[in-house]
Amino acid sequence: MDAWRDEQISRGEAYDRSQDTPINPSDTPVFGEIVRRRFGRRAFLGGGLAAAALAAAGPALLAGSRRAAAAALPAFVFDEIAHGVDETHHVAPGYDADILIRWGDPVMPGAPPFDPLKQTASAQALQFGYNNDFVGFLPLPQNAPAGERSARGLLFVNHEYTNEEVMFPGLPPVAKGEDPLARMTADHVGIEMAAHGASIVEVMRDGAGKWKVVPDGQLNRRITTADTEMTIAGPAAGHERMRTKADPNGTLAVGTLNNCAGGVTPWGTVLTAEENFHGYFVASVKAPASGDKKADYLAGNPEARNHKRYGVPGLWYAWGRFHDRFDIDKEPNEPNRFGWLVEVDPYDPESRPVKRTALGRFKHEGAGAVIAADGRVVVYSGDDERFEYLYKFVSEGRFDPKDRKANMSLLDRGTLYVARFEADGSVAWLPLVFGEGKLTAENGFASQADVVIEARRAADLLGATPMDRPEDVEVNPITGRVYVMLTNNTRRKPEQVDGPNPRADNVFGQVLEMVPANGDHAAATSRWELLVRCGDPAAGAVGAMWNPATSSNGWFASPDNCAIDARGRLWVTTDQGSAWPKSGTADGMWGLATDGEGRGTGRMFFRVPVGAELCGPCFTPDDETLFLAVQHPATDGVAHYAPFGRNSTFEDPATRWPDFQSGMPPRPSIVVVTKTGGGKVGG
Repeated sequence: MDAWRDEQISRGEAYDRSQDTPINPSDTPVFGEIVRRRFGRRAFLGGGLAAAALAAAGPALLAGSRRAAAAALPAFVFDEIAHGVDETHHVAPGYDADILIRWGDPVMPGAPPFDPLKQTASAQALQFGYNNDFVGFLPLPQNAPAGERSARGLLFVNHEYTNEEVMFPGLPPVAKGEDPLARMTADHVGIEMAAHGASIVEVMRDGAGKWKVVPDGQLNRRITTADTEMTIAGPAAGHERMRTKADPNGTLAVGTLNNCAGGVTPWGTVLTAEENFHGYFVASVKAPASGDKKADYLAGNPEARNHKRYGVPGLWYAWGRFHDRFDIDKEPNEPNRFGWLVEVDPYDPESRPVKRTALGRFKHEGAGAVIAADGRVVVYSGDDERFEYLYKFVSEGRFDPKDRKANMSLLDRGTLYVARFEADGSVAWLPLVFGEGKLTAENGFASQADVVIEARRAADLLGATPMDRPEDVEVNPITGRVYVMLTNNTRRKPEQVDGPNPRADNVFGQVLEMVPANGDHAAATSRWELLVRCGDPAAGAVGAMWNPATSSNGWFASPDNCAIDARGRLWVTTDQGSAWPKSGTADGMWGLATDGEGRGTGRMFFRVPVGAELCGPCFTPDDETLFLAVQHPATDGVAHYAPFGRNSTFEDPATRWPDFQSGMPPRPSIVVVTKTGGGKVGG
C-alpha cells in the first residue's frame, strides 16, 4: 500500500507490489532448486530445448503414450502475428475477432443501457461486470446431441476485480503520501461490489456464423459480492471460525470476490476460483505503532496467525469503511469465508452457489476437473502467489453419469493433497488430513476444518514445494497429461536457486507438464518435467528454453491461463502485468506444441491492447469458436507505452478499446474469434 500511496499505479500493479515480501515462511527447497538438482547446470546453459538432458533424466514421461499422442494431435496451422504493443487487439490473418459483450452491457431484464457518467450499484447488478477472467461454455440444451452442442450455450464469466482509476469519472489523482481509499465513496463501493462476481449469459450463433448475446435468455444471471447468498459446505461448514454476527451458524456466506480462473465439472457445473481475497479487508482499530505495520493491523486479532499467512488485511479497497464484514477488527472471521472454490449450477438460475471447503482455502487459480480411473473426481488447483503450492482434491465418492444431483455433492468429501516435487522427476502428493503427520493439535489443528481453513500452513508443515506462482491447471483429455502455468517469481533470490533453472528474479515464468502414475489422476505420485521456460530465447541472459523451431514471435512471457481444444492442443494466454516492457510486447495467446519434433514450439495467435491481459480461453466443442477475455485495458504499465507515457485516468486513458468513442472509458470485454468463412480455429 505504501507504493500505491506514493505512486499512481493500477490495481494489478498494487497486487504485484503487495508481494514484494513473500509471506511463505517455509524453508522447503524452492522449485528452482529441485530443477537444478534434477538436470544440473550444464544441461541448460545453451538455452535450447535440452532434449538430451530431459531424456537422460530417466522415464520422466511415458514415452509410448507420448508417441501415440504425437500421432493423434494435429499441428497448429495459422500465420503468426507479430509481437508489439498498441491500442487495439490483433488476431491471426484469416480470422475474425468480434466484441461479444462489454462491461456495462445488459445481462438481466430491465438493465439500463450503459452510461459511464451515471453509474449506480442497482444498474451494475443487472449489467455485465468488470474485468472478465475465466470463461466457460455450457451447451444449450444441456443434453443436446453432439452435433448440436456448439451453436447455442451459456457463457459463465468471472469478474475478478475493478480498476477505479479508469472506471469512475472525476476521481482526483492520488497525491504522494495520500490514502488512495479516501477518495472512494459509498456509491463507488456499491458499484464495485456489484461489478465483482460472475455473469451467466445465453449466447447463440446466427445464420451468418456470428455470435450474439440473447438479451432475454431465461438463464441469464448476475452473481455479485453484494447480495448473492452462498451455502458453505464441506468440513468447514458451521465451524466456529466460519461464524460471524450476520451468520452465527457459519453456513451462509454473502458473495464471492476476486474470481480468477475456474473450470467446468463433468456434470455441467462451474467451479469459480476465489483468488486474492486478502486485498478486500481493512482494519479500523490500530494497536500502538510497533514499526511493523502488518503486526499492528493484526495485534490482538484472534485470527492473527492465519491472516498473516494469507496477507490479510490487504487494504486494496475501501469496502470495510462502509461494510463491517470487510473490517477484520469487527468481523475477524469474515476472511475465512473467502478463498474457496465455489460451485455454481448455470442451468438453474434459482440455485444457490456452494463454497466447497473440502478443496481447501488459498488463493485459488483454476480448477481442472477430471474423472480418475476408478470414477472418483479429481480437481487440480494452483495457489497464485510467489512461493506457494500446487494442490489436488480426490473425491471419496464416484461420478455417476446418470445422477447429476448426486454428483453435485461429490466435492464435499474426499482428500486434499499438496505437491512435493522431487529431484528424480517424481511428484509426491501429500495428504492434508487432520491427525496425520504434523497436522495435529500440537501444531494448532483441532479438526479437518482447521486444516482446510489454514491449508497453506498445513502444506508448510508437510514440506510441499514452493512454486513460481502456480496459476491455471488443465488436464488434456486426449493424453491425460496435466499442464501448470507457472507465471513468474521476481522475488526469487540467487541463493535460493543455486543455478540457472529456473531463474533468480524469474520475470518470465515456465510451463510445467505432469503425467499421473499409470495414467490415474487419483494416484499418489506423478512424473514432471518442464515443457518450456519462457522469455526471449535470443536474449542469452534470459535463459529461455524453447524448441529451436520457435520463431521470433513464437515465444511468450508469464503464462497465466490455458485451454486444451477438442483435438488435444494446448493454448496459452499471458499476464505480464506492468512488467510487459521487459519483454517489449503486449500479452496475448499462443498455440504451444506438446508432442513430436515440434514439442516446445510456440505460435502467436492473438494480441491484446496496451495495458490489458488475456484470460479465459474457451473453445466450443467443435473448435470452431474461441472465446477470449480481455481485462483491464489501458491500465498496467501504460506509463511505459511511449505514445502515451503517463498513467491512465477515466478522462485520459491510454486506449479507449473497444469502443474508441470520445467520453467512453476502456471496457473489459469478451472477444469471440472465428475463422473467416468457417472452420476450426488453429487449422
